[in-house]
Amino acid sequence: MAEQPVTTLLMDWRKGSDAAGKELLARMQPELRRIAAVYMRKESPGHTLQATALVNELYIRLMGGAAVEWQDRAHFLAVASQQLRRILVDHAREKRAEKRGGGAEREPLFEAQAVTPPFEEQLLDLHGALDELASMDGRAAQVIELRYFGGLTEKEAAEVLSISVATLKRDWEAGRAWLVGRLGWALP
Repeated sequence: MAEQPVTTLLMDWRKGSDAAGKELLARMQPELRRIAAVYMRKESPGHTLQATALVNELYIRLMGGAAVEWQDRAHFLAVASQQLRRILVDHAREKRAEKRGGGAEREPLFEAQAVTPPFEEQLLDLHGALDELASMDGRAAQVIELRYFGGLTEKEAAEVLSISVATLKRDWEAGRAWLVGRLGWALP
C-alpha cells in the first residue's frame, strides 16, 4: 500500500479519522522534534522540559483539541509551531506561579530566595507582545513566530505564508522593530 500524502492525511483527520491523525503525527515527528529542539535551544539551561516531552505535549493537544480546518503541510507546521510556543508559555506561567508562592507559606520579601529566571519572564513578555502585534499586523507576528520560534528558514516561512521572501524579510524587520520598541530588547 502506497504512503498517503500529508495533505490527504490532514483532510482525513479533519473529517474525523483519528487513525489519519496518528499516522500524520508519526510521519511528521522528526520535523516536529526539529522545531521543538529549536524552541528548547532558546530556553534557559536546566529547563525541565525536553524536546521529546514538548512534542508529546503537542501530540496530546492536537489529538484532543478542537478540530482544525487543516489546509496543507505548511498550515500544519504553522499551527504546530504556534502550539509549541503556547506549551512553553504555559510551562513558564506554571513555574512563575510556583516561584511566587503557589500555595506555599509566605515569607517576608527580604528572606525570599527564589527569583524568576529572566528568560521565563522574557518568554511571557514576548508572548504578550506577539499577541499584541498580531492584533495590529497578523502576518508580521506569524513571520516572527515561524522564524524565531519555529526555526523555519526564510524560504520555508515564506512558503507557509504564501508570500515572497522579500515580503517576508520586510515583515520580519517591521515585526522585530516593533518588538524592540515594545519590549526594550531585541530578538537574536
